Amino acid sequence: MKDVAAAAGVSLGTVSNVMNRPAVVSARTRERVERAMSELGFVRNESARQLRAGTSRTLAYVMLDGSNPFFHDVAHGIELAAEDADLSLFICNSNSRADREETHLDRLLQQRVQGILITPVDPEAPHLRALTRRGVPLVIVDRRRADGSCCSVAVDDVHGGRVAVEHLAEQGHQRVAFIGGPDSLGQVRERLQGARAVWAELGRPADHLVYLPTAAMTVAEGRSAGERLAGLPARRRPTAAFCANDLLALGLLQQGIGAGLRVPEELAIVGFDDIEFAAAAAVPLTSVRQPRQELGRAAAQLVLDEATNPTHEHQQLFFTPELVARASSRAR
Repeated sequence: MKDVAAAAGVSLGTVSNVMNRPAVVSARTRERVERAMSELGFVRNESARQLRAGTSRTLAYVMLDGSNPFFHDVAHGIELAAEDADLSLFICNSNSRADREETHLDRLLQQRVQGILITPVDPEAPHLRALTRRGVPLVIVDRRRADGSCCSVAVDDVHGGRVAVEHLAEQGHQRVAFIGGPDSLGQVRERLQGARAVWAELGRPADHLVYLPTAAMTVAEGRSAGERLAGLPARRRPTAAFCANDLLALGLLQQGIGAGLRVPEELAIVGFDDIEFAAAAAVPLTSVRQPRQELGRAAAQLVLDEATNPTHEHQQLFFTPELVARASSRAR
């Protein structure tokens, strides 16, 4: 900074103002300082600034599964809100591993990020509770914590499960498969809960809603579930499937078409999330739509408020998903 000040013929304080409060410096002086910075190859020492300020000019999002486009759409919403606040965004992927999640959080604390957004493996995990006790601005995304001890932004997954299975029942299906897992994921449990609740309300036999668990929410697991579905005795085989996310549904669709099944005539399919690929599938996929970017933007606004507003109060925002009907489940 001293070299820049000497080259521009200004004081050290003027250089500092150009970097931190440019509005108080005249345009001509600011241009002279910026030219000196460029000629000298000057880059501010952000680490030193963080030590003085105690925080950085970044937010962070720890996503659950980097292979799922849903989380990238959420991250895009966060990024838009961060850009509006003149902040950058770090994106980390836990890959559904609690140990990896904890490692990311430790490193983000060392970076003194302004706030952390996370879709956690377990919203009740001790390392997350430790963050809130330390006063770290934290928002849980696509999950929620029952005690309201931090902000959260989520959708009503129970409702999503209800509308998906209700739609299939309205199409005349008497046997439906629920495909999803692992059940350690709250989203899976709640979507199944909604599916079972509406099935019972419709007076359908419980064993006519067949649960096919998966090890992960991936296309490959969807194909595997399709093979298991095809292996069921014909008299007990569901004629429709509700998948806990669109990747599973796309895998099931791939396997079904590859095996010569007609979709939806022989197998109707409903997914969840309504990612971009859902509408572009070989048979456009019916899906329960989540407001993905809106989730991210709302979460970022909450974490920024917590980081900057002394009177901040925790909020739990709840969005209602809606069914988008397409060719994969049309009337039989």
